[in-house]
This record gives sequence, C-alpha cells and structure tokens, in this order.
Amino acid sequence: MKKLRLIMGDQLNENHSWFLNNNNEILYCMFEMKQEMDYTTHHTQKIIGFLKAMREFSNSLETKGHNIVYFKINDEKNTQSLSGNLNFLLKKYAIECFEYQEPDEYRLCYQLKEFCASLNITSNVADTEHFYTKKNELSEFFDGKKQFLMERFYRNMRKKHGVLMVGNQPEGGIWNYDKTNRKKWNNSPSIPKYLSFTNNVEEIIKDIESAKINKIGRFKGTNFDYPVNRNQALKQLEFFNKFLLTYFGDYQDASHTNEVYLFHSRLSFAMNIKLLSPKEVVDQVLEHYRSNEDSIDISQVEGFIRQILGWREYMRGMYWAHMPKYAKKNTLNNSNPIPPFFWDGKTKMNCLNNAINNSLDNAYAHHIQRLMVTGNYLLLTQTNPDEVDHWYLGVYIDAVEWVQLPNTRGMSQYADGGMIATKPYVSSGSYINKMSNYCKSCHYNVKSKIDQDSCPFNSLYWNFLDDKKDILKTNQRMRMMYSVLDKIDKDTLVKMKLKADDIIKNPNKY
Repeated sequence: MKKLRLIMGDQLNENHSWFLNNNNEILYCMFEMKQEMDYTTHHTQKIIGFLKAMREFSNSLETKGHNIVYFKINDEKNTQSLSGNLNFLLKKYAIECFEYQEPDEYRLCYQLKEFCASLNITSNVADTEHFYTKKNELSEFFDGKKQFLMERFYRNMRKKHGVLMVGNQPEGGIWNYDKTNRKKWNNSPSIPKYLSFTNNVEEIIKDIESAKINKIGRFKGTNFDYPVNRNQALKQLEFFNKFLLTYFGDYQDASHTNEVYLFHSRLSFAMNIKLLSPKEVVDQVLEHYRSNEDSIDISQVEGFIRQILGWREYMRGMYWAHMPKYAKKNTLNNSNPIPPFFWDGKTKMNCLNNAINNSLDNAYAHHIQRLMVTGNYLLLTQTNPDEVDHWYLGVYIDAVEWVQLPNTRGMSQYADGGMIATKPYVSSGSYINKMSNYCKSCHYNVKSKIDQDSCPFNSLYWNFLDDKKDILKTNQRMRMMYSVLDKIDKDTLVKMKLKADDIIKNPNKY
C-alpha cells in the first residue's frame, strides 16, 4: 500500500470521487474510537446509529473491491485515538502518502492539521463533496456587512442554484412562506405510519457495554429503525415525498403529545453522516412537486427546501466563519446549571416532559421543540450556554457540532448577541399553547402568572426581560415587549420575579 485514506464517521458518501475506481495501492481506514464517544455524553441511539452506519459503509466499500481496515471499539489494536490509530497503520503498511476528507468539526480539523504537520510523508486534504457551498462561501458573501441575515443568504442560494425560480424572481411571487407554516395540528390531517427499517444492532449494543461507554437516553430491543445506509436513506426520502411533503410546510412548527415526528422527514441523521447530499434531496423533492403540483402547494415545498438550501448551509457557513471564538460566546452572561430533569424528563411541565422524554426515547425533537420548548426554557432560566451545548450535542442523533453549535448557542440561546437571531427566541406559555396541545393536559395554568399553579414560562419570561433589560432594551424587535413590561404593576412584577427565582433555584419542584 502506498496511500492511506481516512474516512470519518460522518463522511459516509458512496458517491465521493474517491470511490470511482478501485486501486490496490490505496488503503481506506475507519475507526470506532472512545475519542469520539467521550468528548461529550452521547445518546445511546446516537452511538448505535453512527457505529451501525459506519459498519454498513465499510462492508459496502469492501464488497465493491476497495481495501479497508476497520477498527471496532474493542479491537485490541485500537488505540482509541485518531492519531494513535493512524500512526499504527502508517508504520505497519509503510504508507507514503496520507489523505483525508476535510472534517466538518473544528476540533477534528485542528487535530488532523497538527497530525499532518508532524508527518515525514506527503499529505493531502479532499473536499467532502457534500454541501452546496464551499467552506468560506458565507463569510465571503457577508464580507463587510454588519449583519449576517439568513434570508439574504437564502435568496442568493435560490438564485445561484436555480431553485424555485422563474428567471430572477421567486416562483409563486414570494421568497418565504414562513407565515403560512404555522398551523396547529389537532389529529387531522392523518399521519401515515412511519417507515421503519430492520437493522439488528445486538452486537453493537454488546460492544458499547463492553467498552463501558458513558451514555444518556433510552433504547429498547435490538432493532434500530433509522436509515443507516444509502439504500434505506433513499427509501426514507421517497416516503417523505409520497406521504409527508403534502402537509410538511403547514405543520412544521406544530407539536402534539400523541406524535413524535408529525410530517417531518427523519432525514437529518442520514444527511449529516452524508448518506444523502442536500442537492439530491432538494432535487428529488422538486421532481416530486413538479409531478404533483395539483395536490402539493408551493408553500409546503419552499418550507422544506428553506431548511436545507437556506438554514443548513447558513449554519455551516456561520460555524466556520466564527470558530473557535464562537464556542465561547455568552453575551447575556448566563451561568445557571442545567435543570436535573433534562437528563430524566421528570417534570410537571407537560411541554418539557413531552419534549425531553421524546428526546430521551427517540434521540429526536423537531426544530420548534428544540427552539421554543427546551431552548426557550433554558434561556429563560439563564442557563450556562456551555451546559446547553453539552446537552444538545449529546442527546440528538443528528447533532454534529457544525450544525448544533450555531443553532444552540446562536439561534436558541442568543449567546452570540444577535449574529444569527435578530432577537432572543423567548416566549411565555402562550406561544406553546398556540402551537401545541401540551397546555390542555398540563399541571399548570397557561393563563396565570403569579398563582401557585401558574405556568412557569409566564413568570420566567417577564423575569428574563427585566433581568436582561440593560442588554436588550435597545433591540428594535424587543421594544414592544419592553413597553408592555414598563406597564406591569410593580407588585405583580416583584411576585413574578420571586416565583421565577424559585423556579430557577428549585427546578425539581416543578
């Protein structure tokens, strides 16, 4: 062997140019490592999903005639570190050139650059050939601008890639249908039974237990039903197009106690480990839409495409434009510990009980549950964003840092001071009541502020606005709420602040 090529666990792209031809002088390598399992505490389903997908990918490459070395978590030769495993293979096979695909995480990017600098052989870096954008494309687009508005970036992406465009104008005459994507779901329209896959992971579960990997979350049985290979991911995409796209846009912000996924696609894990590319997802959605324009409104399609062509690429661009300093931003100076019930779901607040237990049971919650339920509560209780990052990065199966960090620290927690979100995404219980059925069966009264059974979100909301007044009062999008705050009776405000203080200091009471 003359060349060693590294494949990371989120680089499972069978269509990469690396694999176009077989070459007996090239050796591929993949590693299951404690290094990647211990940097945060991951959900057990996230660990299982990554290992199952990696093993499937390795077997596929081998079947196609590629040479590959694969270290399982308990292999004797596994040093449990990336550098250690690479050095072992470089020496064993007398490698003359080392190559890797550019990581999507700053930590690994830095580690591999340092590793290559220490080598006395040549090394090369390849693009992952996955994203619409180049790594620095967003920073170049916003060069010289004071604001990094996603909408401007999204419109540029639509024009550049000719997606839902008629000439230089948006198809349908509107760029963004977000205002129509806010319907509450009440058991209608019906949701088809979700597509489930058969993936036996009994061996992986035993390997994880034997390796004594720290983990959170729950997993029952031995079948893992997320897509773990390209064929399954394509079937998931086909299922979404046929049965869910019709209503996706309308109900993408809705939540319900009886449903985990509603009309969401369950494609984020497959996309984030690169089983599917964003372009092929968008192209297939558009192809299905063109064939069914009589039954699918453009608002459903635009709402879905915006999440991929706009938001996903935007988050990646913001990550690389501002790391590593971005990971330490804490503009609001929040420092409280994360409430203990985020690890076990034991709370009387029905919205949090539902969203957290769904997260622990399924390693999943959709974007509004993450933003306006769990994220909203963590921001209102002024939780340390480091602890928030730790929880979000660990608990969700699709959480990789390039997309998790800017979503959490920026969009959800406003720790970046408005680089991503133009205002903090906080609300009282009224928004949650508007978009879900959580409040109907809750222990607390969503319409009350200072009574014993008052919804905790209500007192927390006004307490937060008052506590952060010096930082937020000049924000134009917050002026209306600060005008309302100024009119609240002082005695009522004091009572709400005392209640909020008790909620923050004694979260297990609630």
